[in-house]
Amino acid sequence: MGGSTFFILVAIGLIAGVASGFVGIGGGIIIVPSLVYIVGLTPLQAQGTSVALMLPPIGILAFMEYYRSGNVNIWFAIVIASAFIIGGLFGAKFAQKLDQNLIKLIFGGIMILAAIKLIIDGSKYFFNQS
Repeated sequence: MGGSTFFILVAIGLIAGVASGFVGIGGGIIIVPSLVYIVGLTPLQAQGTSVALMLPPIGILAFMEYYRSGNVNIWFAIVIASAFIIGGLFGAKFAQKLDQNLIKLIFGGIMILAAIKLIIDGSKYFFNQS
């Protein structure tokens, strides 16, 4: 790994970390596309790397800040995390069987739908101003 790759990876991590702490996104929206289109990994390599990097630090400091502020429902987090573990296993197994272009198409479609929903919801801010 060259020095420029190291700094690119650090930048990806910092941007994803800020986005995760700020609005709860990071892995799928920032890290995976960055690893594919900037670093040059395959979609499967990017997805696997994203999952691997989230294992130890999955927002520990951000979680602690939200917890201190009383903004964490622990029960919900435990239930979702438990299901997430199982879902992650099945998702990873399924992804290994798909064509990489199909994975890009599915992922892009999900991002477009999420973006449209966020834009529509966010535009209410401007239209509901007095």
